[in-house]
Amino acid sequence: MSRRTISYRPGRLLLTLLMSSILFAGAGCGATAEAAGSAESVGNAVVSQGEPSEASAVVTQGEPSEASAVVTQGEPSEASAVVTQGDPVEEESVVSQETDAAPASAAPAGAYSPPEYKGSYFDEEEAEGDSGVALDLSNTSQGYVGVSAYSDSRLKFQVIKDEMTYTYDISSDGEPSILPIQSGDGWYTFRVMENVADSKYAILYMTEEEVTLDDEFEPFLRPSDYANYSSDSQCVKTAAELAAKSADQNAFIGAVYDLVCKKVKYDKHKAETVQSGYLPVPDETLSTGKGICFDYASLCAAMLRSQGVPCKVIFGYVSPEDLYHAWNMIYTESEGWVTVQFKVTGDDWNRVDLTFAANGADASFIGDGSNYAEVYCY
Repeated sequence: MSRRTISYRPGRLLLTLLMSSILFAGAGCGATAEAAGSAESVGNAVVSQGEPSEASAVVTQGEPSEASAVVTQGEPSEASAVVTQGDPVEEESVVSQETDAAPASAAPAGAYSPPEYKGSYFDEEEAEGDSGVALDLSNTSQGYVGVSAYSDSRLKFQVIKDEMTYTYDISSDGEPSILPIQSGDGWYTFRVMENVADSKYAILYMTEEEVTLDDEFEPFLRPSDYANYSSDSQCVKTAAELAAKSADQNAFIGAVYDLVCKKVKYDKHKAETVQSGYLPVPDETLSTGKGICFDYASLCAAMLRSQGVPCKVIFGYVSPEDLYHAWNMIYTESEGWVTVQFKVTGDDWNRVDLTFAANGADASFIGDGSNYAEVYCY
């Protein structure tokens, strides 16, 4: 594993970030966006814009908590930190978004048997950095990065590979964020920046690392700030119950699909009032039975990932109204299956839009996927 690290003092290099805002309204997901998608060049640094909203860093799951933001990250949500204890890590040195693999119950003959549960965590002892930044790159092969930072100002974290830049708001009080490494193998740049004036940011810490994923599905089989759960989450327990009753993986996916479509209704009031910085809490969506498109996609990802089904949370636009929207892509291993409007084929990524399905959109609206334009993937 190769790494190059560069530290910056506040004020040495200013980066202007033109962040776009996300407004949720209307039917379906009904999100419209005032897109920014530009790049600001300062000196030798270029910051690519286009993370259409802001999202908060949530590190652990368990009891439902209040969270905040859409595509980048904003104010920290209220969530309880899970501390992994025992050898060889000192107590409080590892903050986990998951507990260790949940014990598997014996599955009846012919039932779907999920693989071992995969968690994610922030390991303070493995983290490196300065200027109040702690960056944990010890799990990049498993498809995620952990970051924690302290500052009196607003902070942003960027994950950059080639021409693709993901920009997140992170907490300035040291609350760790766990974020996906979703752009495949290769060299990544990770940098933490501090707000110094208006939309100008100074780099606090930057490092470059060559990432080789254990496999392409790793980022989409684990919790992150966009699919926030643990082995103790109610949505995971519900998913496990569905898996135990399912004959195979496709039957399990269908069971999750049916449950979410029947259980969760679109929350128009929430769509009209949601604030920048919103992040879903899957357990809350499941318990209240309502949510917006991001809630649907996050709950689906949490339930499927926890039982070994690779699932992406996608943000993008849906024509003809050009709605800014969130949906899922899943990967299936075997024969195709049909549930409601969607045919899912084997050995491929498949589009699943639970927001529209749960609220009466017909198959012609989802269509063959050509009216979906993917922008970001988590």
